[in-house]
Amino acid sequence: MYFGSFNPVHLGHLISANHLLGHADLDEIWFVLSPQSPFKSADVLLEPRHRLEMLRLATAGYPELRVCDLECRLPKPAYTATTLAQLRGRFPQHRFVLIMGTDNLRAFHRWKDYAAILENHRIYVYPRLGSDGGEWVTHPRVRQLETPIIQISATQIRRLIRAGKNVKPLLPCEVFPLLEQHGFYR
Repeated sequence: MYFGSFNPVHLGHLISANHLLGHADLDEIWFVLSPQSPFKSADVLLEPRHRLEMLRLATAGYPELRVCDLECRLPKPAYTATTLAQLRGRFPQHRFVLIMGTDNLRAFHRWKDYAAILENHRIYVYPRLGSDGGEWVTHPRVRQLETPIIQISATQIRRLIRAGKNVKPLLPCEVFPLLEQHGFYR
């Protein structure tokens, strides 16, 4: 389970996910769209339906990548622990692993019901520049993975779009026309 606001989804997300599929014991990666993170401001978020459309376009050519819109249908705010519990109930045959960057792992103690998440799930962590994951990297349920460090962020992409810069090389080719057509993030 790869949670995020995906505002917008970019090549860094796809590179990381595909690398993990090839180098970790994962059969699929589900991109779980978080309509509103409790840790982020809502004023820069596109509506969930637009972000879901971008995710579906970006992952369409990758059969092992799936888009999950469950959090969009849960009461707000939707917390990761609640979403994971719902998914375990709906898909008891699956064993879900939480995927996150070291930046999110460092703040993991601030997450609602983080102990329940650790009790029920393993966490696979990919490196992010400027963060080492903190105390959690040695937890027995946390596995650090070697992945390429991608220096692309959705914040950077939104900033570049507002400045009128070319972001096409940072986005999946299927997503860029949608951003252009609707003038998202301008």
